[in-house]
Amino acid sequence: MNAPEALVRTETLDNPLPEEALWRASTWGLLATLLREVPDEARLAQLSALSDPGASGEPGSGLQTAFAMLGLAAGSSSPASVDDEFHDLFIGIGRGELLPYGSWYQTGFLMERPLSELRGALARLGYRRDSSVSEPEDHVAALCEVMAMMIQDGFSEAQQAGFFRDHLESWMEDFFVDLQQAESAVFYRSVGRLGQAFLQFERSYLQMQ
Repeated sequence: MNAPEALVRTETLDNPLPEEALWRASTWGLLATLLREVPDEARLAQLSALSDPGASGEPGSGLQTAFAMLGLAAGSSSPASVDDEFHDLFIGIGRGELLPYGSWYQTGFLMERPLSELRGALARLGYRRDSSVSEPEDHVAALCEVMAMMIQDGFSEAQQAGFFRDHLESWMEDFFVDLQQAESAVFYRSVGRLGQAFLQFERSYLQMQ
């Protein structure tokens, strides 16, 4: 079950980004990647370098710890074990242990009004879903990807804050808490911890803007 990887923008913006924006976009992108697909051996090896507390360049001790824990988890995990874990968490037989969709977390049902409102917001921003992607846009990985794309495409921080407030803030931290507590989670417990810490950082950062 792959989340939309190919939300595309109908026009290209070319704005140089400051270092902090690049770091924020890369962190959103990392979360999107880990929640979209199983990390392979090369990705796990890359992540294991984060066990060095200074490796990720992140601000704040909470995020520093979360990145380091992700690095330690990656260094002690095999691709096969993470594959099994991903399947149990997000796919399963019929359904996985978690349903990583905004509509589910906000209403208790899939494909509900929050998804319709999200699709309208994406259209206004100039994003559309690639026709080859079957997952709805309110998948957690897709929304992390949208945040990364908004930063990379030069949307103002006010626009980023509005999208975050309207489509992520009310439910995504609950998802990351559930991921940390899921019975099937081992490596993904550290992904949940990073997601929660980063969401808290983004909430504070965007409120200050």
